[in-house]
Amino acid sequence: MFYPAGLIQKHSPCMRPLIYHNPGCGTSRNTLAMIVASGETPEVIEYLKVPPSRERLLALLSMMNMAPRELLRRKGTPYDALGLDDPAMNDDQLIDAMVAHPILINRPIVVTDKGARLCRPSELVLDLLEHPVAHFSKEDGEVVHYPGAGR
Repeated sequence: MFYPAGLIQKHSPCMRPLIYHNPGCGTSRNTLAMIVASGETPEVIEYLKVPPSRERLLALLSMMNMAPRELLRRKGTPYDALGLDDPAMNDDQLIDAMVAHPILINRPIVVTDKGARLCRPSELVLDLLEHPVAHFSKEDGEVVHYPGAGR
């Protein structure tokens, strides 16, 4: 899928990590906690309160090299009621649905100088951080060991 380059916002060097966050989601909370534990002070956007514009959503999809269908969340959303599993629904229709119903946007999405990523599972965020923690205990007690720490 191609998105116009003008939709991709350029970030200044050493930008603060940005997280599209849902505080009601354990994966999102763990991702945010890993960012903070790594010594970063992220910009937190609670995307259900402040949803991304269509243009920003297109830019995020482009930065993540992801098709709109890959970013859709089904659980706890109007996905089924809107018939979004219909393969005939095109990308524009899926994006329209996400803009109209931000709960359909899977989370958390993190943007740093190193790129953008849907961080599911939460430890995927560690590849995006400048100084990621070597070990982290998630809310459920699972311990994440990150061999890339200290590089």
